[in-house]
Amino acid sequence: MIIVPITLRKANAYVLERHRHHKESRGHKFSIGLMDGDELIGVAICGRPVARGSDDGFTLEVTRMCTNGAKNACSKLYGASARIAKEMGYKKIQTYILEDEPGISLKAAGWIFEAATTGGNWKHTDGKPRRTDQPTVPKQRWAKHL
Repeated sequence: MIIVPITLRKANAYVLERHRHHKESRGHKFSIGLMDGDELIGVAICGRPVARGSDDGFTLEVTRMCTNGAKNACSKLYGASARIAKEMGYKKIQTYILEDEPGISLKAAGWIFEAATTGGNWKHTDGKPRRTDQPTVPKQRWAKHL
């Protein structure tokens, strides 16, 4: 298995085809894929933190992680995302997973559990419509300090 750069368009197509509960990402700083021979078996999309309070210019967020279920695919993508973020000058990388997900791939990649969220929707405070197609259940925030 090898990590390769991919376009946001290709990563989003993979997410739309395979992700259990998310749709495409609207933007990114970079996207990577995981290849097994000629087959794309996973993608990670990394961008600015979704929560404004985390967007300090030195924090990157894995906004989408999606694989075909291949063994160690998620941990390889999380590890590569952190290495790339560090090379780009970021000080922290984070992601959110659903409350009922175990986080084993994150632990394997050296990430730590930081906090639990209560879930819910964001309010329309700035006149921009918010996405309503995302899970609103409680989540876990995991991070790695780079």
